[in-house]
Amino acid sequence: MTQPTPPRIQLLLVDDHTLFRRGLRALLLQDERFEVVAEAADAGEALRCVERYRPDVTLLDNHLPGVRGVDAVQGLKEAAPNMRILMLTVSEDQDDLAAALQAGADGYLLKTVESDQLGDAIVKVLDGESVISPEMMTKLFHAFRNQAPRTPSAPVADAAIAPAALQVPAHSKADGLALLSARERQILALIARGDSNKLIARELDIAETTVKIHVQHILRKLNLTSRVQAAVFAVHQGLRGNAP
Repeated sequence: MTQPTPPRIQLLLVDDHTLFRRGLRALLLQDERFEVVAEAADAGEALRCVERYRPDVTLLDNHLPGVRGVDAVQGLKEAAPNMRILMLTVSEDQDDLAAALQAGADGYLLKTVESDQLGDAIVKVLDGESVISPEMMTKLFHAFRNQAPRTPSAPVADAAIAPAALQVPAHSKADGLALLSARERQILALIARGDSNKLIARELDIAETTVKIHVQHILRKLNLTSRVQAAVFAVHQGLRGNAP
């Protein structure tokens, strides 16, 4: 029996450059997983499109006329709480990254992203994952540290005021690494470096599906909900690059 075709993921494209939107639309429509239901050139038009079309995912540029993309995230989320927002921008500014995550964006990608990576990122954010361009991971950690510098009298103050996407449950911080196997610690360190599952699999010479299983185990053991939280946890524990 023929399997039913899954419904296409409905997308809203928000960018003030018409040629870029047209190119992005043509690119995404080559992928049978996606349907572009609307386009917008500014935050106001984006809000009207969200209210009318209820897209699954909005691809949102930051440099918009009037209201910036990062400043529009909260309003768009309030209009459609179940919608995912993926920033797609040229901005490599640390403050823009932090503001987007704090406002509720589900991911932050640079426009230099490869087309297949963009498609995979859309699917991931729809599945509840947080997606950050590898080039922005170091800035993510800096944003986290700047949100809440540690002091001896307040060792976990960072968790109280950091953006929600960066918060790590306090009980995950205590002896979290002791819960992980050597392989899981190695994979956690590579997550902190910003590597995708595909890159991790290539570096460790294991199957990508095996990496996915390890990542699920890491998140479960540490009581975390996203790769971003896992990366922040790894930084807290001093893990970067290859784990010992």
